[in-house]
Amino acid sequence: MLLWINGPFGGGKTQTAHELARRLPHSHLCDPEMVGFGLHRMMPPALRGDFQDLRAWRQGVVEVLDRVLTRQDGPVIAPMTLVEPAYYDEVVGGLRERGHDVRHFALLASREVVLDRLRERVFGHALNAVLGQGSALRRETWAVRALDRCLDRLSGPEFAEHVWTDDIAVPRVAERIAASAGLALTPNTDSALRGRVRRTWVGVRHIRL
Repeated sequence: MLLWINGPFGGGKTQTAHELARRLPHSHLCDPEMVGFGLHRMMPPALRGDFQDLRAWRQGVVEVLDRVLTRQDGPVIAPMTLVEPAYYDEVVGGLRERGHDVRHFALLASREVVLDRLRERVFGHALNAVLGQGSALRRETWAVRALDRCLDRLSGPEFAEHVWTDDIAVPRVAERIAASAGLALTPNTDSALRGRVRRTWVGVRHIRL
């Protein structure tokens, strides 16, 4: 089974995916973004755009996930924002056509909540301290610019199942997804402090410079 965790940039996909991977026995986290980074590294900076527009990315993601799903016994988790219907059909639909059980979840929240989360990103804290309030959002300019389009597209019925996360902590979001997919998570034994440290570390590991 593939759990595709969709949502706007700053919507909690990565944190939720890591929480699922931590608490789903024999699961594997497979990040489609890595395929895009590899393609970008092959090109000069002037030619780099949205790697999702590259057919090579869409085909590559399907091929990699197909291989993993075919040979991996446990659930596979893929956190990735995917809002173009044609690309969604090509990737998610393509995997389903190959016979894979793909469960798609779009993490949604109000615009204000997502903006707050973007401000709270780990690198944003450091920038705020050095450069002043608002620098985090300048760092996340692309994410903010894409936010309205992401929320509008992902709210549509074709991107169900929707999981609203405005007032729900990451562990609870993961539990809702697992329950909907019929999967059993191990108990969450983190204290509030340990959970925050864990999520901070996940954020640090995913800072894109």
